[in-house]
Amino acid sequence: MTEQKITPWSVEGEVADGKVAAINYDHVISQFGCQKLTKEHVEDFKKIMGQEPHRFLRRNLAFAHRDFEKIMDCIKNHEKFFIYTGRGPSSLSMHLGHAIPFIFCKYLQDVFKVPFVVQITDDEKFLCKELTLRQAIDFGTENIKDIIAFGFDPDLTYIFSNYESSHLFLENTLKISKSISLNEAMKVFGFDLNTNIGMVEFPSKEIAAAFSSSFSFLKKKMQCLIPCAVDQDPFFRLARDKSNSLNERKPASLYLSLLPSLLGTNKKMSASDPKTSIYLSDNAELIKSKVNKYAFSGGQETLELHREKGGDADVDIPYQYLRYFFDDDEKLEIIKKEYESGKMTTGEMKKICVECIQEFVKEYQDRRSKVTDEDVKHFKDISKFENESEKDQK
Repeated sequence: MTEQKITPWSVEGEVADGKVAAINYDHVISQFGCQKLTKEHVEDFKKIMGQEPHRFLRRNLAFAHRDFEKIMDCIKNHEKFFIYTGRGPSSLSMHLGHAIPFIFCKYLQDVFKVPFVVQITDDEKFLCKELTLRQAIDFGTENIKDIIAFGFDPDLTYIFSNYESSHLFLENTLKISKSISLNEAMKVFGFDLNTNIGMVEFPSKEIAAAFSSSFSFLKKKMQCLIPCAVDQDPFFRLARDKSNSLNERKPASLYLSLLPSLLGTNKKMSASDPKTSIYLSDNAELIKSKVNKYAFSGGQETLELHREKGGDADVDIPYQYLRYFFDDDEKLEIIKKEYESGKMTTGEMKKICVECIQEFVKEYQDRRSKVTDEDVKHFKDISKFENESEKDQK
């Protein structure tokens, strides 16, 4: 048996008897030492907000956290916090899996009107992928446009390229680098003697952005919330370990489950393999073709067997995608029951999934088509915060 492997650069389910299983998130919680996000957390959040929480919270797609209670305390006490997440530009277009953290960050910014910081790790992708530096930078520029298209507030959002802007938080990067031993980095990130030294240096940059002192426009010791995929936990686990030595608050994190590959629940989507992914640039016909051709089905081998035994929604990729993108809880439950009873066929399930994803991508592409180079400049312009920062200092 081979245990599941989750690192910032690789995600694979457990292999037993030659079969690869779905990602076991309870095991992830145990392995990483984070806390389970419970129904009680979601109910508390609902009471604070006075409205239904986002579907990612309602459906346990945000499944684990570190210190999420501190964010709820900030909300209760009317104390501002900031959101931070990142994007590693490994392809010209982002795919649906990349969209998940940004959908949730958009929700948080809309509800709480808080600053949002996005780190584009073009440097890391050059170091860890077979990309030229120019490709990584160009992918980063296009991905910034992809991110803007989610609809973030341009006056509350700062998007920066590590290649262009790492020097802006060099002080914290240096302090963090000095506090992490090579032995510690090898244990946390799985580096070995063949790892290039650029990759060994990189974690300090991702960690530094979790501290408000890295950004001149944020208040000192401002609480940070990092909504991200769970494969990024090693960075922020280490950030929490180093926070005291930097005289900073420990960042809180909220971990989202990984949108599975079209081929099955045992892996996440991969930007380098079109068979596993639906890109945000795919047209309606291509989305339909990919779901019908590649999406792993939980249905039975024959229609007769399916009517008798029903389908397995837990491994059915079209149903799993509906959990992320279909907002109506009651209808989703009906879909699940009808599929598991055999009343709904695999073809019918795929049709519902296709229509849902097509609608999401179409609305997204309409917004993406309106993003300009001037928009990119505004989102990357740190000077826009100067007036607000001066007000806060008074």
